[in-house]
Amino acid sequence: MATQTIVEAAQKVVTSETLRNAAKQSQRCLTVPVHLRHAIKKYLREQEEPYMKRKVLRLSQSFNEIKNVNLQLATTTSREIVEDPLKSSEQSKRWKITSSYGDIGLTYRNDETIAYVASRMPAVYSACYRVLKEVRRRLPGFSPTKVLDFGAGTGSAFWALREVWPKSLEKVNLIEPSQSMQRAGQSLIQGLKNLPLIHSYDSIQALSKSIGKSERGHDLVIASYVLGEIPSLKDRITIVRQLWDLTQDVLVLVEPGTPHGSNIIAQMRSHILWMEKRKHRKSSNKNNEVCKDLITEKAGAFVVAPCPHDGTCPLVKSGKYCHFVQRLERTSSQRAYKRSKGEPLRGFEDEKFSYVVFRRGRRPSEPWPLDGITFDTLKEQHAKRNPEDLEIDYEDWLKLQQADDDEDASRVVDVVKYDSDAVETDREDDNEVDEEIEEVTTSADLGGGWGRIVFMPVRRGRQVTMNVCKSTKSDASEGSFVRMVVTKSKNPTLHHQAKKSIWGDLWPC
Repeated sequence: MATQTIVEAAQKVVTSETLRNAAKQSQRCLTVPVHLRHAIKKYLREQEEPYMKRKVLRLSQSFNEIKNVNLQLATTTSREIVEDPLKSSEQSKRWKITSSYGDIGLTYRNDETIAYVASRMPAVYSACYRVLKEVRRRLPGFSPTKVLDFGAGTGSAFWALREVWPKSLEKVNLIEPSQSMQRAGQSLIQGLKNLPLIHSYDSIQALSKSIGKSERGHDLVIASYVLGEIPSLKDRITIVRQLWDLTQDVLVLVEPGTPHGSNIIAQMRSHILWMEKRKHRKSSNKNNEVCKDLITEKAGAFVVAPCPHDGTCPLVKSGKYCHFVQRLERTSSQRAYKRSKGEPLRGFEDEKFSYVVFRRGRRPSEPWPLDGITFDTLKEQHAKRNPEDLEIDYEDWLKLQQADDDEDASRVVDVVKYDSDAVETDREDDNEVDEEIEEVTTSADLGGGWGRIVFMPVRRGRQVTMNVCKSTKSDASEGSFVRMVVTKSKNPTLHHQAKKSIWGDLWPC
């Protein structure tokens, strides 16, 4: 009976349509919302700063200097602190913040802030939107009301939150030490309607002093593009621990898609999981058998995305690093102030990012989507065809051809048209948040049966080669990084799905 239930549940998921909807997590080209583009343009027009291209270039050089400073951290020290903080000799000073953002060589003054809004804010927004949109798809019943944005900057994550959950947000706490960044963020949201209650702080300590113990819990805590600007690894771990203590349900960490950014995400991922496992072991030993089930349900943590498992990252020793990419149409400010290396500036750019999403509790035990499912080969599918279905009416064929030609023509127009900023000044009511469109899609469950496609699949003839991070155990306690080849002759159903899959999508196992 149990086996039959598992098979029936898997069959509900694995159809040509539900499989595609459940696995789809990426978006090919993102357009920055009109109201955000309009706010950026208005902000830059009010500043009237000269030499903007030079300031944008200087900001880019500062980011490169940050990478060099971060690479000087000792690998051995990093491994020791992440795997077991109790081995540190300075236990009394272990969780005290000793460094700040400016110590790494980059301080956001007015010039840096203006350059950031003009060049980097749309890209950071696109990465945050892509991550939060996946959280919404993977957790369809999750609608945060109280949110903490650590390292808020000019509000990129806040704008993404407002796009993904426009109706549920009631209170947002922003932590940003740069006064210039705070002023820019406030200027960008001026005039917007239906805003949640917003409070700004310059540190976690200031937030903790102003709120009571009953108000510490946040439904969602996000830290985007900020941990890499903290020079001390100990301080990064301290801050992430503090953010996790302020998290009631979901914690989101986003960093640039560089080897260093991916390394930071991997370190924080292993530390949070290690810490929760250690807490669970201690609680289980102290309590009797009656309370063990209650503790197990409430304690612990698991990874919602991108990892399909909670084991050691299999990419750590592979020479590759886990990251993803989101393409976005460049805004008018980016096209005006960014420089290209002797070539015309493209109408789009690719923002690479690394991320991890934690949720409190135990990972749900779900049947794997392909359990008990058998697929016909191409030869078997051809043998089952009805000869009458192969007959094609000539008039119907002409109609199909005409429809395909019209669709191809419309695609050409869409691809050529990149400049969507023309509507910015024509739209007067862009302050209104668009009504949330409910997506009629099938959500992939949180069990270990959905792997993650890392890097772009390679299509050669009738076969697709993919790199997939997948769980190797039913409880998702361990994982591996494998290379899969899906051929049309052996499995035309999955081959059709593989052809439509891109970097960042899920893959059924």
